Amino acid sequence: MRSVSAMALEARGLAVRLGGRAVLDGVDLAFQPGKVTAVLGPNGAGKSTLLNCLAGLRRPDAGETHLDGRPIETLSAKTRARSLGYLPQAPEIAWSLDVRTYARLGRTAYLGAFGPTAEDEAAVERALIRTQMTAFADRDVTTLSGGERARALIARVLAGEPRWLIADEPLTGLDPSHQLDAADLLRGFAAEGGGVVVTLHDLGFAARVADRAVVLVEGRVIADGPPAEALSPEVLARAYDIDARWTAGAVGPLLDLIGRR
Repeated sequence: MRSVSAMALEARGLAVRLGGRAVLDGVDLAFQPGKVTAVLGPNGAGKSTLLNCLAGLRRPDAGETHLDGRPIETLSAKTRARSLGYLPQAPEIAWSLDVRTYARLGRTAYLGAFGPTAEDEAAVERALIRTQMTAFADRDVTTLSGGERARALIARVLAGEPRWLIADEPLTGLDPSHQLDAADLLRGFAAEGGGVVVTLHDLGFAARVADRAVVLVEGRVIADGPPAEALSPEVLARAYDIDARWTAGAVGPLLDLIGRR
């Protein structure tokens, strides 16, 4: 992937209510390029809703998302598509397409009247290489296993060469080896100047891959900082109602779940 130049992404007072419940309640967060930020919290904490607002896919009831200092609603659809690459949680793939054609959908915001250019095709090939999907390029995407399909989805997003990668549980369906590959991909994207915001349930993986951890509970941020600080035993007790402690592992911290409180 070519180097990218990400712009600051900000949530300013985001509030969303569903069925009378505050899913997000005044969330203020500023995300910087070159960093991997993991958003964590129990089920129903508002993680997916936050990502939808950041990607411009959901308009909050109050507050705004800003990209490079501008409200995201004021940006054209093409600008948003070129800047923000969004990977939803467990998306459906309804079309019978080969993997290369599916990945090429990530170039939609760039296509002109004469179809894909050599630059478009090069971007698609880079995405297939980065996700280790070149050997599957001619396979029907609907016939892939869950892990292979997850990598095809990531390839489609990367083909668009976004400045931000916003991913909702991207490790779903990946075996341990490909989870490690995905971690390298996220870290590499950030190292090249892009920004990453990712929701995760695996606390140990978050501690290993993220530069920053944000913990949501009932739509509010209760911790924000380096994983070693934001995922403290005290925060985990409040967020998940568990007793836990961190221990030193061979390549990073390991979470020892002692039990429920």
